[in-house]
Amino acid sequence: MPSLSTVTVGTQLEERTHEASMVSLFLYNAVIWNPHRIHFDTEYTTQVEKHPAIVVDGPLQGDWLAQAVTAWLGDDGELLEIEYSNRRAAYLGDRVRAGGEVVEIDQEAGTVTLELYIKNAEDTVIAPGRAVVRLRH
Repeated sequence: MPSLSTVTVGTQLEERTHEASMVSLFLYNAVIWNPHRIHFDTEYTTQVEKHPAIVVDGPLQGDWLAQAVTAWLGDDGELLEIEYSNRRAAYLGDRVRAGGEVVEIDQEAGTVTLELYIKNAEDTVIAPGRAVVRLRH
């Protein structure tokens, strides 16, 4: 697990691969009370909204970013801030990767700033993000 004494700028988070299924999208949208049909109705999504396939939720991708951070932290740190922006859609059947790297260390405050990303199969960042974590000394 990372600590302030072992982390350096450029330290990479281990990438996590995700591929949403119809079941995971259904369950996720049920939990967040999201009735938007682009997340479960193929005919509506492709014919009315003109997407190529069912759309993976933006908030789900944000959750995948948070999971990448908390998996890296383990029990030795605390997620203080996280932000992200969905720039391009991901679709049912897409395999995406969540990861990031350390871009700043504040020894005095005990914090580390991470640049985060969700990348698609073409290695394009579709959801960039940023997090601030506190690590033990």
